[in-house]
Amino acid sequence: MNIDQARDFLKTNHRAVLTTYRQDGSLQLSPVLVGVDRDGWVIMSTRETAYKTHNMRRDSRISLCVFTDKFFGDWIQIDGTAEIVSLPEALELLVGYYRTVVGEHPDWDDYRAAMVRDRRVLVRIKIDRAGPDRQG
Repeated sequence: MNIDQARDFLKTNHRAVLTTYRQDGSLQLSPVLVGVDRDGWVIMSTRETAYKTHNMRRDSRISLCVFTDKFFGDWIQIDGTAEIVSLPEALELLVGYYRTVVGEHPDWDDYRAAMVRDRRVLVRIKIDRAGPDRQG
């Protein structure tokens, strides 16, 4: 699977499990919602204080298993490198993330206030590899 095919899959499939690396090298898994922005970055939101955020700041390597809403069926794995954008720079990027994954919000002022209150960050992921290329 090439990277453009992975991006196409992410345009309609947003449920994923994120793998990051703890300080001791063991794996930490988190359910997340992902999308792809118009520049081709995989995007997701999390809190500044989350373990996954700390893990990605220390070791930017990640893997995602992205699957359909039905769970059983098509899925892809993405391996990549994460970059974290914190507030205040992240605020309008978080608006774009929401629009990409969920759609329009009924009250954007309330959404922005919640992002600040919750200390949200935007994670952008550069796709290094995507698959599977075949099924066993």
